[in-house]
Amino acid sequence: MTTEHAEDRFMVPEIRVGQGFDVHRFSDDPARTLVLGGVAFPGEPGLAGHSDADVISHACADALLGAAGLGDIGMHFPDTDPRWAGADSIALLTHVVDLVTDAGWRIGNIDTAVVCERPKLAPRRTEICERLSSVVGARVSVKGNRAEQLGAIGRSEGIVCFASAVLVRPHAARDAGPAGPDEERGGQR
Repeated sequence: MTTEHAEDRFMVPEIRVGQGFDVHRFSDDPARTLVLGGVAFPGEPGLAGHSDADVISHACADALLGAAGLGDIGMHFPDTDPRWAGADSIALLTHVVDLVTDAGWRIGNIDTAVVCERPKLAPRRTEICERLSSVVGARVSVKGNRAEQLGAIGRSEGIVCFASAVLVRPHAARDAGPAGPDEERGGQR
């Protein structure tokens, strides 16, 4: 093995995974627009929240922040701060993407699971995925799920979104010293 190849085996990408979660109830305000993943759903009741209450964008932002070790969405955009009243969640997500990439991370992908009885996501899924992917700079997948009439979400009182994000730091130098006890046994304990 050449010296160049020997050094390459100690250069491995650093990979982190973050989880995000958001939930909002439906608003009683008929003027409120439902926004999911940056896409408006005219004719559907909007979600209550300090910003536009886009549960998908919020869960994605939270997953990215968690994976990068940068706190959570509430730390960066507190609902007690009037600057964020009515904020466009795509703008918030764009800011989070900038924070994550400025910290040296590349976004691998984000996977989301949206739980709601309404609206049906399938007809707009491609549009939502494309909108989020363009903001994030990586693939974002959106899966629609129903709560099968169980609990508040099953009674159509709101929408929940779970998100998982993968971040990669392309080449993190690994300690090239002697193998530790776990490495000597193939990583098993």
